[in-house]
Amino acid sequence: MKAMILAAGLGTRLRPLTLDRPKALVEIGGQTLLEITLRRLASFGIREVIVNVHHFADMVTGYLKKHDNFGMRVEISREDALLDTGGGLKKAGWFFQNDRQPFILHNVDVISSIDLGRMVQFHQDKQALATLAVQNRRTSRYLLFDRQGLFRARQEGEIPAGMSALAFSGLHVISPRFLGLIPENGAFSIIDCYSRLAAEGERILGFPADEYYWRDLGRPENILQAEEDARSGAVQW
Repeated sequence: MKAMILAAGLGTRLRPLTLDRPKALVEIGGQTLLEITLRRLASFGIREVIVNVHHFADMVTGYLKKHDNFGMRVEISREDALLDTGGGLKKAGWFFQNDRQPFILHNVDVISSIDLGRMVQFHQDKQALATLAVQNRRTSRYLLFDRQGLFRARQEGEIPAGMSALAFSGLHVISPRFLGLIPENGAFSIIDCYSRLAAEGERILGFPADEYYWRDLGRPENILQAEEDARSGAVQW
């Protein structure tokens, strides 16, 4: 199984930590966000990863070379202009060409204890096109799921009857067939792709992840909180 790490963003919310480095190389507890993500993926048996880069791209490639890719096969997808999640995945799609197994798409600026092996099994058992780790927590951007756990759309306005508004956690399991269903070009959101495909009858599922630790690391105060969580034993990496 392979994975892609989304690490191309400017890390604007993490300033001033990202004034001289990409967000992937911001440290938490003595390790960079990129190292934490790579080691976590490796703990689930993943040995082949592609990382998209843009902001301070050469620092990321130099860091990986210095650390011998942490014993993994790591490819780089350079983005001259930011392509958002959908465009970034489409550009890196060659990495998953002809694969039969699903792959993991993982934001570099989230940390969690979500069981990726269980999530992949859930995805395969449900014969999903894509599976999103979701939680019942507060967020500024909710996704709507029906009673069968199928993704329907972004929440806009009132929650329709029979729908649940859940928070996405930045972790996807995606079947390679998805890559052939993306006519969009340039920069675009993968959630918009999911919305279109869900309307066409494709199975985009939510994986319930309320039992797991999860934290967004997009702000300096969140980095500090995650370090405190680690000291208290709430999370390990």
